Amino acid sequence: MYSKPPRTSWMTGLVAASVVAGSLVAASPALAVSGGTTADANHAFTAKLDIGNGQRSCSGALVDKQWVLTAASCFTAEAGKNDALTDGPPKLKTTVTVGSTDVSGSAGHREDVVELAPYPGRDLVMAKLAKPVAGVTPVAVGTTAPTEGEQLTVTGFGRTKTEWVPDKLHAAAFTVDSVRDGALGLTGKNASVCKGDTGGPALREKDGQVELVAVNSTSWQGGCLGTDPAETRTGAVDARVDDLNDWVSKVRYRGVFPNAPWGKATHVASGYFTGGSAGGTRHMDLIVRWTDAEMTLYQGGDDKDAKHPFVAEYRLAAPNTPKKKSTWDYARQITGASFGNGSDGLVVRWVDGEVTQYTHVDKDGFHGEKMLAKSADWTKATQITAGRYTGNAQRDDLLVVWNDGRVTLHPDLDTNGVKPASQKVLTKANTTWQHATQITSGEFTGKKTADLLVRWSDGEATIYPGVDTAGFHGEIQLRPAKSPWSGATVVGAGAFVANERPNDVIVRWADQSLGIYPGVDAQGTHGEIKLVG
Repeated sequence: MYSKPPRTSWMTGLVAASVVAGSLVAASPALAVSGGTTADANHAFTAKLDIGNGQRSCSGALVDKQWVLTAASCFTAEAGKNDALTDGPPKLKTTVTVGSTDVSGSAGHREDVVELAPYPGRDLVMAKLAKPVAGVTPVAVGTTAPTEGEQLTVTGFGRTKTEWVPDKLHAAAFTVDSVRDGALGLTGKNASVCKGDTGGPALREKDGQVELVAVNSTSWQGGCLGTDPAETRTGAVDARVDDLNDWVSKVRYRGVFPNAPWGKATHVASGYFTGGSAGGTRHMDLIVRWTDAEMTLYQGGDDKDAKHPFVAEYRLAAPNTPKKKSTWDYARQITGASFGNGSDGLVVRWVDGEVTQYTHVDKDGFHGEKMLAKSADWTKATQITAGRYTGNAQRDDLLVVWNDGRVTLHPDLDTNGVKPASQKVLTKANTTWQHATQITSGEFTGKKTADLLVRWSDGEATIYPGVDTAGFHGEIQLRPAKSPWSGATVVGAGAFVANERPNDVIVRWADQSLGIYPGVDAQGTHGEIKLVG
């Protein structure tokens, strides 16, 4: 059956066969043909989906306490129209039963599906439950591609050879016949994927642990009850998930991110703290300092979804307690910087005038602490931002605005620190720059060096393109005076969306909402995407 024909041909053949034999998403539940029933608690994450009060039945896998991964075709009106499915609640009432290998009784959990998040181009969708389920361990999503000849276990609550509406979970062994971009060809030995198995998991056992590698999509249904007896083929096509771990993480995290108290965010800093680099797949992370001095790291995703740019969060520092203040209660400015060691770090200006460099920051905290300065003079620094303002290709030049309106540039922090002898005065003391309320470094205009974005106290926002040791070279107005940007309380820039250069601007507004402007350039901001509020 699977002798490596073109993907279009082997998908088309299976879809056509499923139409002739009856849709895989049938009104009655089903199981793998000749696959034995299993009471293995290790498979209790397998879910049964009732769609439209019995109109359709599918299987799925719990991959998070509140999310089930299944097939998009379970929810589409026509076979093969999976891309027509969009984010939002299901059109038909959908109930998930999970946590028991026998759904005939009261065991397990039954929850309604309140949201669908499909993956474009594959027969996959994440289904959010009305509330998290307890006592059921979600299955881990694999990260290694299956290989031809590998044996997988397929589970589901679908039809069998003799049962029309079985209540017990079935499992059977299938062999991987072919591996394609986004899909697998499988063949069962004395077993098939039947109606009601759609969306069910294909599993691998690795180091004693079960992991999910694919989801049932279509099959020939040979031997399934209700199929033409002349049909004996047991081949199936599954949608791969082993290469979508980041997407799964992002979807299950999307409900967590907006619930953070964004009105209490005081500072942000961007960088590749958890890995990645410009032009790669991993996008920049965001560090947030909150009013209670807690420090949080938000991990960047690896796609271009501007609506959901972060996939996980890590606490870097605990908040203040009644008995003890956090060290970060004394931080007055922070900025992400790169020191050329393959991982980004942080520069901090403290309340007492100390300036500290953390050469490396990751999800486990702050590393490589180095004092750059300890002087009362630095208490007069009102804004700091690190950027690539010299030709060293690093992001570790520090630009500082002082309370008397001076602007200074401190090149190559890792080597020179912030010694007065190495600084460059870009602007002498004046009354204009005393109104620079928010500054951030980005690469918006394609110049050889970084640009500086400034939000002024009167609501004007401007970009200074190609700032370098010689100073400022022109000004581009993004917003006029008295614009809504007077409510831009916290402003930061980074490569959160396209990851080619740090030209996305994130803003925490005075009304406690959070928005992002992807791809800011010399022509403007091109529209805000609300992340929160």
